[in-house]
Amino acid sequence: MAGVPLRVLSYNVHGLRDDRAALTGLVRELAPDVVIVQEAPRRFRWRHKCAALADDFGMVVAAGGLPSLGNLLLVSLRVRVHDTWCLRYPLTPGRHLRGAAFASCSVHGGRFTVSGSHLATDPAERPDQAALWKQALSEVEGPLVAGGDLNEGPGGGAWRTVADGLVDTAASAGGTPLTFPATLPRLRLDALFVSPDVEVSRYEVVESEAARRASDHLPVVADLVLAGT
Repeated sequence: MAGVPLRVLSYNVHGLRDDRAALTGLVRELAPDVVIVQEAPRRFRWRHKCAALADDFGMVVAAGGLPSLGNLLLVSLRVRVHDTWCLRYPLTPGRHLRGAAFASCSVHGGRFTVSGSHLATDPAERPDQAALWKQALSEVEGPLVAGGDLNEGPGGGAWRTVADGLVDTAASAGGTPLTFPATLPRLRLDALFVSPDVEVSRYEVVESEAARRASDHLPVVADLVLAGT
């Protein structure tokens, strides 16, 4: 295979309120190079909790946690992290503060930037958050991977905003893979996009007994190919 392979997993872990052993076993079995986590620890002792989650997965923390309001980027030891930054969306009184995490990385000469976000459940908040995330994504140069829980499906305006100019990795699988709720999926809320210069060789929504126990969302995994240097 020409280029550099990269396996990326995007996963809303439901605040780690479900079967932690099932979650750990599932992620370790999938052996991703990058995990884009939504609903990661963001409050008391968040650094320790994020590090413990990374250790459970056999990975290390790249970026996120409290600074990105629960968005967390984890990487395997084959991935080198060059720079990280976070984005916070404006707070709507009475609602959750939300944001996004970014990391500039490389793997065996293949450079890429990865970002994750978790948009609001409130349809009045989502469009502005999507626009702010999209603006930040548009400023990234080179190969880009963006994953998150958009809290709406592909027909929604926020989803279309984020997806504009990017490749929906699910297109390689055909159909409309559903991700929520994990026990009986009927909605597609979880997205994984790449820039057009990233090849998608495989996409899967993982539907297993472990996945149904691990979170209220099903994980999304894609095998990508980056141009090498």
